[in-house]
Amino acid sequence: FLSVTEDLVRRRAEHNNCEIFSLEEISLHQQEIEKLEYLDKWCRDLKILYLQNNLIPKIENVSKLKKLEYLNVALNNIERIENLEGCEELKKLDLTANFIGELSSIESLKCNIHLKELFLVGNPCTEFEGYRQFVVATLHQLKYLDSKEIERSERIKALQNYPEVKQKIREQEQAYLLKRTREKEEAQRRMQERKDKKQKQMEAELEFDSPGSPQEKENLQAGGDGDQETCRTVEDDEEDRRFWQEPTPYTPESRLETHRYIEEKRRAKENIRESKKREKLPWTLVTAEGKVMNVNVPKLHFSLQDDEENNQIILELAVYRHLDTSLLDVDVQPTYIRVLVKGKPFQLVLPEAVKPDSSSAKRSQTTGHLVVTMPKAKEIILAKQKVSGSIKHSDCNTLQKNARRSGQVEKLEVDPSKYSFPDVTNIIQGKERTGQGPLKLQPEKITDIKKSCVNYEN
Repeated sequence: FLSVTEDLVRRRAEHNNCEIFSLEEISLHQQEIEKLEYLDKWCRDLKILYLQNNLIPKIENVSKLKKLEYLNVALNNIERIENLEGCEELKKLDLTANFIGELSSIESLKCNIHLKELFLVGNPCTEFEGYRQFVVATLHQLKYLDSKEIERSERIKALQNYPEVKQKIREQEQAYLLKRTREKEEAQRRMQERKDKKQKQMEAELEFDSPGSPQEKENLQAGGDGDQETCRTVEDDEEDRRFWQEPTPYTPESRLETHRYIEEKRRAKENIRESKKREKLPWTLVTAEGKVMNVNVPKLHFSLQDDEENNQIILELAVYRHLDTSLLDVDVQPTYIRVLVKGKPFQLVLPEAVKPDSSSAKRSQTTGHLVVTMPKAKEIILAKQKVSGSIKHSDCNTLQKNARRSGQVEKLEVDPSKYSFPDVTNIIQGKERTGQGPLKLQPEKITDIKKSCVNYEN
């Protein structure tokens, strides 16, 4: 069953900055809630609580809401009025279109001295003889019943006939409770029949999916999946028609069964849709021979520019402005580029090889377009080669003349008259070698090695 969750309450508390401890009003209608709980712990300051059009079978866990003034539980599966004694400030209670047949349960509302409005329209108890007189005589604090004002004369008259009306109500309640017992037994029987039928269908499907012999399997596969799907669709349609045309009493059980059936059908359709998505053939991006195809599944406008000056190729893809960047996946290869836009591929073969590692992808902040810059693999820049050749032509000539004039590499000469620091070329030569230390020993060792190596060939 579905119950009230903290996440649901926080989402419904947007008007209070998603804070639930100080919440005074909350609407939890049409949430398929089957159990009412936690609200008395999370939202102690609630004044208005909307719970209409759910599947709540019982009023519970609201007695600690001392400040609650308006409770709307219309269109639920409630069968008796209870557990509202603690709601001291309750002024308005809406129980429209429920299954309250135990009319004497309204006596529990005597403690709610501030209760002014009560709605019981659409409940089985409203068909009881003396219904309005009984409610008016029982709840003295009421001002309006089912949107109709209670006159003073009406209350006096109801109080005069109260004993007889109360006896009639008790008898009608007993008859209704017996009827409800039979309806519950019938609902239980129907539910068991549906379970058994579903179990048989599952067993039949398992036998069909796993045939005994390989020959049978081949025959079934040869028959095609189309006939099988058509057969299942016809069966589902027949079951659907039978379910909706079969007359059933309007009870909490039948309402719950209808809800379960609708939910089951919805999930089955979702599963079929998901399986079809999985079975969908992928787009052909590369042929079996290895040829890369040009593909534009998202149907986006694009432009491919050859920037010769910067030796690069620029692709501009007109991506939707408000599309989140996380839904884009760019893959640059040496010969082609692939962009996945929400899973749909855009692929383009490039006119020239590029460097994937040096490529970059950016989005325009104004248009949202995707711009991918891809440097070319060939690093020759024609435009710059001509300019550099014209500028350095004279330098090349001077280098050639110097090379012819002297065959050796030119050394840098320093004029000592222009600088104040000492001549570094004479520092080592100024010291005489005295034959001490490693400067004298090192060449002798080298000569010994050379002499010892005379008999060996290099």
